[in-house]
Amino acid sequence: MIYEYDLEHMKLRTGDLICTSDGGGPGLKGQFWRLLGKMIPGDVDHIVIYTGPEGRCVEAGAKGRVITFNISGDKWDYNAMYGERGIVDRLYGIVRPLQGKGLSPAAESQARETIANYCLEQATKGKPYNLNFLDSATDAAFYCSQLAYKAYLTVGINLNTDVGISDIPGTKNIIFPQEIWSGFQNERPL
Repeated sequence: MIYEYDLEHMKLRTGDLICTSDGGGPGLKGQFWRLLGKMIPGDVDHIVIYTGPEGRCVEAGAKGRVITFNISGDKWDYNAMYGERGIVDRLYGIVRPLQGKGLSPAAESQARETIANYCLEQATKGKPYNLNFLDSATDAAFYCSQLAYKAYLTVGINLNTDVGISDIPGTKNIIFPQEIWSGFQNERPL
């Protein structure tokens, strides 16, 4: 089933990607995440996959494994989600990799369901966080943008675009959040 959810005046659909920047408000937690974000090239530091229903999402992150969590309300409130996620981040925008692919409505719905099911399966299995960023081919563990990359590969879309990332020797296999943001249809909050 395909779900829709309004987040800061943007319409999310199952399979859409939420992009965030690390860091948030004042305090030690916010400073820690802001520092961590500085080590990732680009403005976008983290990718979350919207699955629905309601505000349900999947991510690989601070909890050390792939998890589901819920956005409550129509605002990205890292404080409200911190207990579930353990991350302090700010909403950067939404990426819609399926938009403009020329898929029929039925094919797009099938792709969205396949992407969501892949992500939910990884969370159900409690797959660990992948600290080996150079190994984006593995299905044994995931980092945030690698999870989105692997989910989209199941429907024939490659999120490893190299768009918006400086050429850093030895990093071709890393799936950077910024390249996903820069390589596809995206929207910023008002």
